[in-house]
Amino acid sequence: MLLARLGADVIKVEAPEGDPYRRLPTAYDDGTSVQFRLINSGKRLLRLDLKQADGREVLLRLVRESDVLVQNLSPGAMERFGLGYDTLSAENPRLILASGTGFGSFGPYSGEPGMDLTIQARTAVMSTTGFDDGPPVRTGPSVVDFLGGAHLMGGVLAALFQREHTGRGQHVEVALQDAVIPSLSSNIAGFVNSGGQMPERTGNHNGGLAVAPYNAYETSDGWISVICPTDSHWNRLRTLMNDPEADEDRFGSMAGRCAEMDAVDAVVARWTKPRPKGELRKMLIKKGIPAAEVVTLAELMEDPHVRARGVLRTVQDPAGQWWTFGSPLFLSDSPEAPPVRPGRLGADTDSILTGLLGFTPQQVSDLRNAGVV
Repeated sequence: MLLARLGADVIKVEAPEGDPYRRLPTAYDDGTSVQFRLINSGKRLLRLDLKQADGREVLLRLVRESDVLVQNLSPGAMERFGLGYDTLSAENPRLILASGTGFGSFGPYSGEPGMDLTIQARTAVMSTTGFDDGPPVRTGPSVVDFLGGAHLMGGVLAALFQREHTGRGQHVEVALQDAVIPSLSSNIAGFVNSGGQMPERTGNHNGGLAVAPYNAYETSDGWISVICPTDSHWNRLRTLMNDPEADEDRFGSMAGRCAEMDAVDAVVARWTKPRPKGELRKMLIKKGIPAAEVVTLAELMEDPHVRARGVLRTVQDPAGQWWTFGSPLFLSDSPEAPPVRPGRLGADTDSILTGLLGFTPQQVSDLRNAGVV
């Protein structure tokens, strides 16, 4: 998705039954779900059966014309198809094979399948999400999948840059587990600093219990998040709140506030509860204190800043209006490629085979009749 937004010609190769995201219960009449449209707009769509020899030959012809092949099939699947890196590199020495895996190609878990939920379980993301008196909880968004994808794109871009100097492609691998573990830095630091005594799940508090206040506080019309990362921020908040308890010596340092988190939260909540979240945000931001309303999905989708940035947008085309993502990457000399509605399964098969790979219309017809495409 990110490479397509940067202007790459991305060809999505789907099995004969199609991407499972097509078959989610929110499918439109054209056979695409909301999820499929959100992350697949701008890609050309090729339906191909790699279980047939002719299908594998089509992919090899495509490899000869391509810069990068991104794959996240189950471990060993490419090799079982006879399409491992050595084979692909022999067809195109400049090719970059980018593999997104659950646990990587080595290590005790390397052969195990990985999905966002299972990686969250294995990497302590679930153990560190939620409140201490509750069960482990998965994060609301699919953070593992998208962190893995962003890391994989970084590897692809680095390999493309290196190829400019060496003329050779290479195999890039990103394991989902590896990509998410650095995001636990605060939690790991808190565990080390406490000698393993800190609770794993800290709710809305800082993951390392090292910053206070750091929480979501109830307001008259919802919730607001407030963080005071330094004593200076806290002093400005004290002035705003004008609460005698906030002036007590026990709250005078970060260490003191962290030792009295519940008491700090009670003081802040006493101030926020009777006030609307929008008014609070303006007051806090004016004083340079990091704060933001806790928004609902409905509020997010109508947020004027989100709309202005274009990262979540509606697109109008002759078939109607639909939702998709814009690019989170802004380059001054590389305008974003406009999103294009993803079509039916195999919508671009003919144009890819004839226009890019040089198949004749009769050859395409033969492949279709054989169920290869």
